[in-house]
Amino acid sequence: MTSEHSFRIGILGSGKGSNFVAIAEACAAGTIPAGVALVLSDLAEAEILDRARERGIPARFIAPGKFRTKLDEDAERACIDVLRAARVDLVALAGFMRVLKGDFLRAFEGRIVNIHPSLLPSFPGLEAWKQALDHGVRFTGCTVHFVDAGVDSGPIIGQQPVPVLDDDTPETLHRRIHSAEHELYPKCVAAIARGGIVVAGRRVVWKEN
Repeated sequence: MTSEHSFRIGILGSGKGSNFVAIAEACAAGTIPAGVALVLSDLAEAEILDRARERGIPARFIAPGKFRTKLDEDAERACIDVLRAARVDLVALAGFMRVLKGDFLRAFEGRIVNIHPSLLPSFPGLEAWKQALDHGVRFTGCTVHFVDAGVDSGPIIGQQPVPVLDDDTPETLHRRIHSAEHELYPKCVAAIARGGIVVAGRRVVWKEN
């Protein structure tokens, strides 16, 4: 069930929703002083919708429109309207595979966060864990950041390193990065919900441990 906390989170996702589950469980446990008000997906068959409904959280598919990598104007407006109607304070992207533009960013300016599977600014874009292996780095990880008009370029909220092992494959490395994401994302969302995050230009300052 959704929480009665006054701070409300809207989740956008396109896949299995493991980061959504990590956030929802942290809300239910009281680790995040907030509730998930709504889950939206651009794919009707996305598992994240089923996982939301299992928890009694409203879940909706919104058709993305004619573009492959972003929402068209009608879809964008529909998402904005639904999120506003749900009175969300924060929009958290959890494996949402479309770039947000224009009106959406203005509607929730400074209130959209994303998690990316690398230590940004290294390896933005798709399949960052494969990029890390291809470049031979010894450490990669995950980053929670605010969303702006660029690709994985917004102010960094938090990061967690993950070592790259000699025998790693893309699959094994991706799994370990996922595990780190499930720790980092709830921690960062909790800090935002508590008012413990201040943005000063490109820098994000934590007012709490």
